[in-house]
Amino acid sequence: MKHLFSLEGRTALVTGGSRGIGRMIAKGFLTHGARVYISSRKAAACEETAAELSAIGPCFALPADVSTVEGARGLAAAYSAKQASLDILVNNAGAAWGEDFDSFSEKGWDKVVDLNLKSPFFLTQALHEALRAAAKTRPAKVINIASIDGIAVNPWETYSYAASKAGLVHLTKRMALRLIRDNIVVSGIAPGAFASEMNRQARDHGDEVARHVPAGRIGTDEDMTGVAIYLAARAGDYVVGHTVVVDGGVSFARV
Repeated sequence: MKHLFSLEGRTALVTGGSRGIGRMIAKGFLTHGARVYISSRKAAACEETAAELSAIGPCFALPADVSTVEGARGLAAAYSAKQASLDILVNNAGAAWGEDFDSFSEKGWDKVVDLNLKSPFFLTQALHEALRAAAKTRPAKVINIASIDGIAVNPWETYSYAASKAGLVHLTKRMALRLIRDNIVVSGIAPGAFASEMNRQARDHGDEVARHVPAGRIGTDEDMTGVAIYLAARAGDYVVGHTVVVDGGVSFARV
């Protein structure tokens, strides 16, 4: 069992790793022996989080805005200047936007879709060679962080967010079929209510949100890191193209 879930000797890059779900995953990877690079748009926050997590294991900051193809390629270049190969890529950086249907803006559409859907594709493309280099000895991993809002409809007018996350679930399947040929395993995670900057309702009103969760609580750090480690480690080598829902049953309750 220790072998199945160990990340010893593995190197990971987590986008959006300075806070929320990205930080949870980065911390879990470090705890299980990985060397971790975190990236986020805000350089100061990225550096601060990397310094804090370094108390657990080797953690390094690579600030970048991956919402553009140029930014994704820049992050890939910065990573490749430090490491020749990449064992685990977590495409977690994301954004949300809520607005009434009649006034929903192009800005609210493009900002969210560019970061949530375009970025995972082009960053993975830019890091393809580094992933392929790692995959010569054992499967490399790409984990796309989607959302239950891409699986079941929520009551809020977050049109671009829902569309981007649903698209990411399907993109994960399409990418998986191509990249498995290079011994790169692509999978995904669809979180429900976890306390984060993006999900301030769960962060600030956890007890209220928990009343709508069949499991009776919001997600914890361990709930998220557990599934991320499973997919990243040997245990998840045969999970190809699937997105694991981690939501305490919420997506069923919406049906």
